[in-house]
Amino acid sequence: FERIQKMNVVQTKNNLDPSSDLTKFARVSLCHQPTPIEPMKRLEAELGGPNLYIKRDDCTGLATGGNKTRKLEFLVGDAIAQNADMLVTQGAIQSNHVRQTAAAACKVGMKCHALLERRVPDRAASYEETGNVLLDKLFGTTLEFRPAGLDMNAEALAVVEKLKSEGHRPYFIPGGGSNAIGALGYVSCALEIAQQEQETGTKFDWLVMGTGSTGTQAGLVAGFQSSGREMPVMGISVRQPHDRQVAAVHKLVNSTLETLGQSSAPASKIHVDDGYVGEG
Repeated sequence: FERIQKMNVVQTKNNLDPSSDLTKFARVSLCHQPTPIEPMKRLEAELGGPNLYIKRDDCTGLATGGNKTRKLEFLVGDAIAQNADMLVTQGAIQSNHVRQTAAAACKVGMKCHALLERRVPDRAASYEETGNVLLDKLFGTTLEFRPAGLDMNAEALAVVEKLKSEGHRPYFIPGGGSNAIGALGYVSCALEIAQQEQETGTKFDWLVMGTGSTGTQAGLVAGFQSSGREMPVMGISVRQPHDRQVAAVHKLVNSTLETLGQSSAPASKIHVDDGYVGEG
């Protein structure tokens, strides 16, 4: 979950930089927003420690919600602007990203094709038929499966070229929706959090969240920097070791800032904890 620590401060005027204005980017409405920020009083009591809040991005609404919905508002908007007729993406068998991409395509009347990686070993045959896979199919998505360990973005791009040769107009979305366009969804979220701080008179001093494909963390870091709101973002790595994750997040932060017309960020702004990465 995302964990935010509170300290009491005086409410200040919004100082968003004009170049952080997201209205210049193509976007479709897919997300229930703003999502609430709720106190976690019982967890605070159990820990005997800091004031904890949670940003409820499980409540974004699209196909049971999740963080990818924010990214998809900009990715699908860009796909429509490019006159695409199909979204192509990839993820693990039970990918939440693929499920939300499938739902977004269904909502706007586009086709969707997804490559699913058999990343988790020793699963029953039903693992490839139930849960998110079932929802993918209900949303009309066509699926291909791949063994573990491949470069899945490269595999998906090869499929994009094949679909083009067949007369389709596919739009490629990388795993997790994590590129400079998708990260704009969490630039928007950072601005939303800053606005919620102003409305409540509460200022948070840390934001802690899971980091995998990098787009959520990169968007938050870029969004806080572009708005002049210096809040550190700690990413708890779900897969990669510290140095590799820091480098990947930093690269996408600066790509996102470039897209916004902003100056780059130093690597010192990227905080990652890989102490929970292990088997499973």
